[in-house]
Amino acid sequence: MPPTEKATENVRAVGRALEILLAFTPQDYELSAGELLKRVDLSRPTLYRLLYTLQEQGFIMSVGEPQRFRLGPAVAKLAHVWTSSLDLSVIAEPVVRRLWEETGETVAVFVPQGALRLCISELPSPQPLNFKRGVGYTERIARGATGRAILAHLKATPQQMREYIRDTGIDVKELEQELAQVRKRGYATSRNELIQGAVALAAPFFDRNGVVAGSIGVFGPEVRLDAARQKKVGAVLDREARHLSEALGFRDAA
Repeated sequence: MPPTEKATENVRAVGRALEILLAFTPQDYELSAGELLKRVDLSRPTLYRLLYTLQEQGFIMSVGEPQRFRLGPAVAKLAHVWTSSLDLSVIAEPVVRRLWEETGETVAVFVPQGALRLCISELPSPQPLNFKRGVGYTERIARGATGRAILAHLKATPQQMREYIRDTGIDVKELEQELAQVRKRGYATSRNELIQGAVALAAPFFDRNGVVAGSIGVFGPEVRLDAARQKKVGAVLDREARHLSEALGFRDAA
């Protein structure tokens, strides 16, 4: 076989091996050879040859009788390395930039810090009238859209919820009703809550374990973010928050 053809065949084999690895999901973490053949376009001999190679390198392991396959320890090692190298502000940058370009408003990313939320990234609106707080800004997690977008998915205990709203004047029943609406709608909103004349919208994003990792918010003056535009921005926010979740390894079972 000429060198160029051999190189092409090697690349093709790598692609096929990756298809095998990607055939596994959290719901289907064990698959038989027959089930794998339904998910990848390979002949049975080629499938077994690639499975043997992947097993030698620790990416696949064989279990049970009849024989089934699952991901091996080498995958966990790579996942650990990938997780350790994550820089959320860098990963979120393309999402922040797209939202900023599409809305023309200030866009910021927040992460939970106990009863607080912390701003780790912000891109201020280029318009003369804008609202911004800056990287490092913290606020109670029960106050404002970016906080409640996170809180809606924290699964807080009643004791934790009381701690979150302590000294805020927030009624817990009203808050729980609002959080239910956030989960249903996909994003949170606030108006004149932390800054007079400001409107905020925020959507949550999730890590690879399905745990809420933070929220991404859009902030602007009420004169630009009326009810009709809020719906449009909310839809864009929901879409981009999903993209950020996917970048963090989250896969929505739905």
